Amino acid sequence: MASASPRASSCPARATRSPSPCIPTSTPKPDREITPEQQALFRKRPGVQMFARRAIYWVLEAMALGYVVDPRINKIREYLATRYLEKKVRDPELRKKLTPSFRLGCKRILISNDYYDTLQRENVELVTDGIAEIRPHSIVTKDGKERPVDVIVYSTGFETAEAKPPFKITGRGGRDLADAWKDGIEAYLGSTVPGFPNSFLLLGPNTGLGHSSMIFMMESQFNYVLSAIQTMRERGAKLVDLKPEIAAEYNRRVQKRLERTVWNSGGCSSWYLTSSGKNTTAWPGFTFEFRMKTRRFDAQSYDLVAKDEEAAAVAHPARLHAEA
Repeated sequence: MASASPRASSCPARATRSPSPCIPTSTPKPDREITPEQQALFRKRPGVQMFARRAIYWVLEAMALGYVVDPRINKIREYLATRYLEKKVRDPELRKKLTPSFRLGCKRILISNDYYDTLQRENVELVTDGIAEIRPHSIVTKDGKERPVDVIVYSTGFETAEAKPPFKITGRGGRDLADAWKDGIEAYLGSTVPGFPNSFLLLGPNTGLGHSSMIFMMESQFNYVLSAIQTMRERGAKLVDLKPEIAAEYNRRVQKRLERTVWNSGGCSSWYLTSSGKNTTAWPGFTFEFRMKTRRFDAQSYDLVAKDEEAAAVAHPARLHAEA
């Protein structure tokens, strides 16, 4: 097996020089051991542990300012990231290749202590030129250089912004969710879609983050869905369906807020955006905002049908059809 393996750029259709539209911003990872003394303190004083957890949360939450309020705030972190790059990478040519051309946070930040070290190993070559040809035992880049390889790993990523249902989901009047999302995936609070009663999403459209934990968002949605179920039981509802006008206004406001965020204005193309430039993945605010919006089910935003015969007359609840 060859000891050297060139790494292809994440955007191989174009040659890249300094700065790079492909290379992610990398920052150091603040890992450290929680000492036995600290663990003993946390066991003895749970309040101290809670304070430490909340301090971490608010430090991370403050980072949202540079994502969703004003991306220029991230210039401070960009400066620190650049200094980190200069400290870790002495070769000026390699450093040019590793310098992003976009605002920090526009693409997902790579938090790592060994990323730059890996790229400077003797058996690693960072290649950012576009790939022109793949031959049986080699890769030819656009500059005409041929590099022998044993294995090619296609790190093509994943589709999030333009995701589609993995199987057929049918709502009112036989409407297909894939058809409802043909112009881009949308959901109210990342949780419900009009015309698909009794159907709830978790980590749905526009719930993604760049600064904090998705577990926090998931827990918020858990509370919302459980509150919806409790409301249905209390009111004897058999069907709950989001009002279309509520969904339309909510998603209009979400897209308006996203215009000023780093994902939309940071100068890069990323998996946060569709091919048309619509951001269907990121939450344009703070996580505590989302927690407040989902703390209880807002029944006034939905049509609730209490009687079986009325539910049957309106439509059947959304059905899932697994297809081969």
